[in-house]
Amino acid sequence: MDEALLRSLTPSVLGILVRRGADFAAAEDAVQDALVEAVRVWPADPSPSSAGRGYPVRDAKGWLVTVAWRKFLDANRADAARRRREDLVDEEPAPGPVTGVDDTLRIYFLCAHPSLTPSSAVALTLRAVGGLTTRQIAQAYLVPEATMAQRISRAKRTVSDVRFDRPGDVATVLRVLYLVFNEGYSGDVDLAAEAIRLTRQLAAAIDHPEVAGLLALMLLHHARRAGRTAPDGSLVPLAEQDRGRWDRTLIAEGVGILQAALARDRLGEFQAQAAVAALHADAQTAAETDWVQIVEWYDELLRLTDSPVVRLNRAVAVGEADGPRAGLAALAPLDASLPRRTAAEAYLHERDGDLPTAARLYAEAAQKAANLAERDYLTRQAARLNTRMGGR
Repeated sequence: MDEALLRSLTPSVLGILVRRGADFAAAEDAVQDALVEAVRVWPADPSPSSAGRGYPVRDAKGWLVTVAWRKFLDANRADAARRRREDLVDEEPAPGPVTGVDDTLRIYFLCAHPSLTPSSAVALTLRAVGGLTTRQIAQAYLVPEATMAQRISRAKRTVSDVRFDRPGDVATVLRVLYLVFNEGYSGDVDLAAEAIRLTRQLAAAIDHPEVAGLLALMLLHHARRAGRTAPDGSLVPLAEQDRGRWDRTLIAEGVGILQAALARDRLGEFQAQAAVAALHADAQTAAETDWVQIVEWYDELLRLTDSPVVRLNRAVAVGEADGPRAGLAALAPLDASLPRRTAAEAYLHERDGDLPTAARLYAEAAQKAANLAERDYLTRQAARLNTRMGGR
């Protein structure tokens, strides 16, 4: 069973059903039923000899469209609206090649519709575009399957009345995909890899420099994945990572995609973030990092977004480029409640030689940490400095 093929066809099959007149919620259910049927009847060996035994060698997409449409009609027959049901039966297209129109991009836009909450948009995108089951999505987000099913149902109801021919917002789609990517790995689904797959698919459907920028950013971050944790699962900061474990093939691909996007001179925030990631990936050692250029890219990001998180990251970069006191000065205006601000302040005070203040701030940052791995790392930093001061 070629699961990757099935999932890659999901959005275009869904788009065809919606274009034929099915409402989005019913169409999405029918496509999921068709995927289940494919898993049941397609043989494991997609060789030419399997033709006639269930595997649609010549037209997998057409097979899915036909089965999904019939599933939709079967479900529709159970409804009270007999007249509409009969109209749909009469309109059933004759067997044959499906339309060449690719509605993948419109499905992306629909699943990331501004009327949806971010969590609902993520769940609907993973199901309707990614082809994941509700159970897989629930496991990935560590919630009960019933809770995720309700979330997806509400999302489908919300977008059911949205006109399919309205232009979508690329920026919203990209934010949703980046949310998926940042979830990393949980359950039996690697959401970072899934986000990369979906972004590749989006990049094939639309020629947009920010789509390329996001894909480059994901690839560059994903390339460092193996070095981010020690064998015991503890967090390894960027400066201490074994760069020999980084995936140089992914780095080369990400840099190439980024360079092509930047050459179009339509800079966006994902391109700028990818440029920072590329500078980190290009350094053979932490000491060789071009912090001056990184500060310049953060200046570009501030021009584009004026985000407090960007200001925080810029302050750390300034501390590396111009010294810790310059970094602390850049950090000073930021809100004390900003996530990771206290950790950044601790790091810069340590760089400046103020170990008591750094140890206190590391311990304070550990209490504010968003996850266990980060908390353990910051606790270890506080303990390391306290031990160091005690040995003096």
